[in-house]
Amino acid sequence: MSYLNNLSKEIKTYFKILEPDFPTWLEEYIETPEMRKQAGISMTCGTIYAKLFPDSYFYSSLDHSAGVALIVWHFTHDKKQTLAGLFHDIATPAFKHCVDYMNGDYMTQESTEELTTEIIESSKEIMRLLKRDGIEVSEIDDYHKYPIADNDTPQLSADRLEYSLSNSLFVYTQNTLEQVKNIYNDLEVQTNPDGEIELGFKTRKFARDFVRTTSKMSVIYRDNRTRYSMQFIADILKKLSADGKINVKDLYELSEADVIKIIENSEYAKAFEIWKNAEKVKTTDTKPSNVYYVHHGSKVRYIDPLVKGERISRVCKIAKNYIDKNLAFDMNKYVYLDGIKEDLL
Repeated sequence: MSYLNNLSKEIKTYFKILEPDFPTWLEEYIETPEMRKQAGISMTCGTIYAKLFPDSYFYSSLDHSAGVALIVWHFTHDKKQTLAGLFHDIATPAFKHCVDYMNGDYMTQESTEELTTEIIESSKEIMRLLKRDGIEVSEIDDYHKYPIADNDTPQLSADRLEYSLSNSLFVYTQNTLEQVKNIYNDLEVQTNPDGEIELGFKTRKFARDFVRTTSKMSVIYRDNRTRYSMQFIADILKKLSADGKINVKDLYELSEADVIKIIENSEYAKAFEIWKNAEKVKTTDTKPSNVYYVHHGSKVRYIDPLVKGERISRVCKIAKNYIDKNLAFDMNKYVYLDGIKEDLL
């Protein structure tokens, strides 16, 4: 069954908001094997599998990529920019940014992006479609060159917008479908103070609503349970790799469900089960002994969007307070779970 036909009613409705007329030319690119494998990867970097995150909804990396493409198409109607948006996560492995943690890249979380060009060029299906459409790989393998698709924090891009809207709607239930629709329909392409184009809001109210939601979720993305979970999964993957039971290539070819089966048939199964069933992590100001713990920061994701060409933090004290509170979140605690000893990992 095709990707679009297999979508849930909720995601179909959401995609209709992003772009009422789904571009038919995009479907063939979505149906390529390299994109379809992203359907087995969760946007929550594996946290969906633990009771620590009770409201999790399986929204896949493919769903996110398609959503980004629809946003870029909606605001640009440019095929090259849209494909750059679609392919921006084509090099995403199972458990997503946990592999960045595995690589020691928990502050920027960009270590997996290096394979994007290689994966595209190795795909017979994608290369055939690009040749048919007269598009060069160099025009679609780096979405950073297109400011509507991607830009630097704290600006608003299609990538940040999509995961903010979908997470608020499906994963963390911060917004209703109507609220998402109101926020999205208030956006337009504006020029920021640096003279660059960027997505921005027409009205202060919806910009402020967006900042309130994204600031709350930004804390979730790096709170104690999230940092612990992502590093925990990363360390299990690293151990499995050292044991010869999995390799880096596997993480780019297997679904998360496949990798979980490997974990559950390994010596780390008990630790994984404890993590899956835990409902709360423990924290301390001092280093705990004889227990697996996590003690480091994480990438700070925050958005300070434009409203009529100005950063909302400059024109709205309420929005600035949301952002400041988010940025002040403390990540200095030692985080651990009872029952997971150092020798289990």
